[in-house]
Amino acid sequence: MPDDLPAAAKPLITITYCTGCNWLLRAGWLAQELLSTFGEDLGGVTLIPGHGGVFRITVGDTQIWERKADGGFPDARALKTRLRDVIEPGRDLGHLDRATKEAGA
Repeated sequence: MPDDLPAAAKPLITITYCTGCNWLLRAGWLAQELLSTFGEDLGGVTLIPGHGGVFRITVGDTQIWERKADGGFPDARALKTRLRDVIEPGRDLGHLDRATKEAGA
């Protein structure tokens, strides 16, 4: 992704989490993981408090994880791979990609 894009043109990630379930720390950790890996290629990560057991992650209008539909919570590797596949499919995730290939071999 070009470094000179304005923040408004970069992908915006939203993590909606259930406050009653105390999932703020999990949402914050995943936000940190995404920012650590994708850094300035993202326009930002927003945490949105919700209720009713919600835990949903979207990039723009595209849902990339939903707790009930996907059977739980993502690990960092799965989430980073799904995000990469949406925003920059050709991007190499380094050790994450190598570990996935090795596990499948």
